[in-house]
Amino acid sequence: MSYTIETIAERMGARRVGTLEATVDWLLTDSRSLSFPEETLFFALTTKRNKGARYIPDLYERGVRNFVLSQEDFDEWSKEKGDGRMETGDVDSTLTSDFQLSTFNFQLSTKQGLSAFNFLIVSNPLKALQKLAEQHREQFQIPVIGITGSNGKTIVKEWLHQLLSPDRIIVRSPRSYNSQIGVPLSVWQMNEEAELAIFEAGISEMGEMRALANMIKPSIGILTNIGGAHQENFFSLQEKCMEKLSLFKNCDVVIYNADNELISNCVAKSMLTAREIAWSCKDAERPLYISKILKKEDHTVISYRYLEMDNTFCIPLIDDASIENSLNCLAACLYLMMPADQITERMVRLEPVAMRLEVKEGKQGCILINDSYNSDLASLDIALDFLVRRSEAKGMKRTLILSDILETGQSTTTLYRKVAQLVQSRGIEKIIGVGPEICSSAARFDMEKYFFHTTDELMASELLNGLHNEVILIKGSRAFNFDLVSDALELKVHETILEVNLGAMVANLNHYRAMLRPETKMVCMVKASAYGAGSYEIAKTLQEHRVDYLAVAVADEGAELRKAGITSSIIIMDPELTSFKTMFDYKLEPEVYNFHLLDALVKAAEKEGITNFPVHIKLDTGMHRLGFAEGDVPLLIRRLKNQNALIPRSVFSHFVGSDSPQFDAFTRQQIEIFERASVELQRAFPHKILRHICNTAGIERFPGAQFDMVRLGIGLYGVSPIDNSVINNVSTLKTTILQIRDVAAEDTVGYSRKGHLERPSRIAAIPIGYADGLNRHLGCGHAYCLVNGKKAPYVGNICMDVCMIDVTGIDCQEGDPAIIFGDDLPITVLSDVLDTIPYEVLTSVSTRVKRVYYQD
Repeated sequence: MSYTIETIAERMGARRVGTLEATVDWLLTDSRSLSFPEETLFFALTTKRNKGARYIPDLYERGVRNFVLSQEDFDEWSKEKGDGRMETGDVDSTLTSDFQLSTFNFQLSTKQGLSAFNFLIVSNPLKALQKLAEQHREQFQIPVIGITGSNGKTIVKEWLHQLLSPDRIIVRSPRSYNSQIGVPLSVWQMNEEAELAIFEAGISEMGEMRALANMIKPSIGILTNIGGAHQENFFSLQEKCMEKLSLFKNCDVVIYNADNELISNCVAKSMLTAREIAWSCKDAERPLYISKILKKEDHTVISYRYLEMDNTFCIPLIDDASIENSLNCLAACLYLMMPADQITERMVRLEPVAMRLEVKEGKQGCILINDSYNSDLASLDIALDFLVRRSEAKGMKRTLILSDILETGQSTTTLYRKVAQLVQSRGIEKIIGVGPEICSSAARFDMEKYFFHTTDELMASELLNGLHNEVILIKGSRAFNFDLVSDALELKVHETILEVNLGAMVANLNHYRAMLRPETKMVCMVKASAYGAGSYEIAKTLQEHRVDYLAVAVADEGAELRKAGITSSIIIMDPELTSFKTMFDYKLEPEVYNFHLLDALVKAAEKEGITNFPVHIKLDTGMHRLGFAEGDVPLLIRRLKNQNALIPRSVFSHFVGSDSPQFDAFTRQQIEIFERASVELQRAFPHKILRHICNTAGIERFPGAQFDMVRLGIGLYGVSPIDNSVINNVSTLKTTILQIRDVAAEDTVGYSRKGHLERPSRIAAIPIGYADGLNRHLGCGHAYCLVNGKKAPYVGNICMDVCMIDVTGIDCQEGDPAIIFGDDLPITVLSDVLDTIPYEVLTSVSTRVKRVYYQD
């Protein structure tokens, strides 16, 4: 739906500055995701780390003319004359020709200038965004399903869409848009064609659900489960459950698992007036009784009774989480009066939800972005944004492979006009369309284009073989089986892969950012190929999230990042005397730790005619590895002030044992030494010199030592030296079973007959060995991997390229995955067995192991 700017100003209670006539279709909170500037309203949100208002000049240059910002931000920018005040929703007539936005590179200084934009001034842009979403939601009387819970929200939402979309036009949250910002953007998608809406609601602390409930206003509520996620902000699981249940205060019906005692007790205390469809595997008196669950080899048979009628359905999955999610979907379908035979027919076709955008290496120099999550206009916009960000630095052609977008409720003409505009606005250079509808709209796409009526036609052509040095987004509805396209384009090198969850890494970044003062800056460590995760993708993601500095070990690492398009400031922690030219050429800022290095660097810079090249001064406060001693500081100051080739950008030191309480006295001593030495250095120079000493453990345990900046390392990658339960795993090392054989009890397995069996066993071979980074000391039963969630010990010696595992009693077959470490098998389990640190295990993963990146 479209609204005039006048209507929006009135509904938000905003003061309007500007007289431009405008219609708004799109809401924007991230300046990097702009698609349709003329129809966009940008909300300049203020967070702990950033101000959205700073991006208004750039957005104005890119064509955006409608903005929402706070009175405080507007006052900082504008100079006004006149004492008159505004009525809500009116145009500010007190502005004179002296009005200007001081941050713009130009002045809007005439009455004609006022007709070139609209600023909607509010007290809080986030609250205004939520209020606008509330007002928009009020326009519709369709059923709305609100889903909350600790896990499973997105899967239940997507499965409900799979089950219900053949009969209804459905609007749903894009991906996992369930936050204070994501929910209003989701609700904004509601339109006249929609017959059902499905929205997620996620919270991380008390009091957050009220705003989400006011926007979603669900008539049907689903509570998936209650777990430990975000528990740090709640006194108890019961408190969190009660907060989540407040989403359902005005629901007609609430769906939940009655066998979960905590949830049942909270529902009883909540005084909800809604009808309950509580399903149970134990209590036959519940509205939905699950009489039998039978797990087979590759599917599950579920029998149930509802309204005194018995029925059965199958799902093509066997894990407990999928079964629970399917039962929540079953209850919703029954409430919506879907016939039992349709439920049975559609449940068996449920597909696992790929809740991520995967980045893979393609053939002929291509990069593949595979998004099989869903296919609608909103998810296409998100995926294209991801494509643009990945292609910008690489300088590679942007290619889109897109199928028909099904079940939108829009006419083909309207839908593909919007698709063509979206694709054009994102600078896509080549489109490959598949499906009869997109074929009929081929003329709308003004770029290199190829169209096919079916996926088989595309596969039979030679087109895919001609793609080279392109970033390719593969975006298709499930019916088009685009897995065939992805398989044809993917470069298959090794069946062992390291999956890197960029979304989890960003969550960790934000977790540690939340511990900092607003003014504290952050250095993120990406040395050693980002602790084995792959430096470019990690650095690119961190740059997108505006970290202040990146840090690598040697100049060559920094140069490679620069060549790949990374523009963030980069610190070189271990500069070599032979790498000065590289650092100068690529603007890499070296650490300086002794006078010999300082003198050589000054000499090299002066030879190149360089002045004020930034360096970072290392102080030795107790590590006794590298750095100037406290007693060296007076001479260091004299040497620095006696030249102008270099300028100290920061001064820092390393903690010795900030993760260990036994060393707390020594850590405090280090802080005192650093305080004295760094203050002495700062007093000698008129410019600000940033000070930093905290590493990951220091951030968590010594908040008073934040100084001006902190350095985040291992915590970014999912390992906390203090409490692993509060951060997310980032890397998963996995492989596949090559072969399974039965081995008699008296036989042995592997080199030197080290694998002794105590019983007849099923032994599987997996293609990972010590050349891939799997340490030989894990063999002979010292550790295990996970196969279908069960422990499979390593049998015999670890070989160079292969090892053997014991899968006796595990339901598995050749081709099944084996997890070396990941979410359910923390890397600390391996490091503890090896009597080492997680750093070593992560950085030991060989470069021949393919990295696959994905975004939740």
